[in-house]
Amino acid sequence: MGNDSYKDAIAGLSKLLSERADLGSVAASKIKQVAAELEAAGSKEFDPAERIRTGFFHFKTEKYDKDPKLYGALAKGQSPKFLVFACSDSRVCPSHILNFQPGEAFMVRNIANMVPPYDQTKYSGAGSAIEYAVLHLKVENIVVIGHSCCGGIKGLMSFPDDGSSSTDFIENWVKICSAAKTKVAAKGEGLSFEEQCHSCEKEAVNVSLGNLLTYPFVREAVVNGAVSLKGAHYDFVKGTFELWDLDFAISPSIAI
Repeated sequence: MGNDSYKDAIAGLSKLLSERADLGSVAASKIKQVAAELEAAGSKEFDPAERIRTGFFHFKTEKYDKDPKLYGALAKGQSPKFLVFACSDSRVCPSHILNFQPGEAFMVRNIANMVPPYDQTKYSGAGSAIEYAVLHLKVENIVVIGHSCCGGIKGLMSFPDDGSSSTDFIENWVKICSAAKTKVAAKGEGLSFEEQCHSCEKEAVNVSLGNLLTYPFVREAVVNGAVSLKGAHYDFVKGTFELWDLDFAISPSIAI
């Protein structure tokens, strides 16, 4: 509850006390008590350490302690079925949206859920996660999840194309999916900026799926049928989730 809500509640209770002179002493006392509690709660500053402690306590008592079989198995190792690329946006946690349980999904989260092309120096962080998931964990599915109202995509669509930059990292990062911006711009005549961004959110997912194939071990796994690639889009405004496959027309004879 925000401060305004607390103030409104307190004001309502105070008004009730002033207008209802017929209230019994017990009822009046109770209303005063509730108002005081609300006021105290509303004035309490956010304590990040306490939020972390209470969050872990809830997890420990409501999940960890209640499922010793699951957490006992996870203590011995992991074998997730999914490698998921998702945005760092606080509104789009994949485990929350898709109800993934611990051990189900190996996750990489970054600005605008982008998968960079294979580059051992420039993108070693993303590359190491993909390599570990595919070659060591043997994931069977790689899913790239875009989402509505993505700030990274809005940045991609609005940053200048003249090579200038106003950020240390963001602009250079989102340019990974410049091909999506180009495609949307070419077909976006008559669309509003918001509509173009919405379209680019999905096109950028497709670019990322294509970038996954620049990793030799991913390509080999896809060709051999060991790994499937899927694109997705979560719209938290409408409460919808789309999932799709892309046909890359891959054959073992094609080389990168």
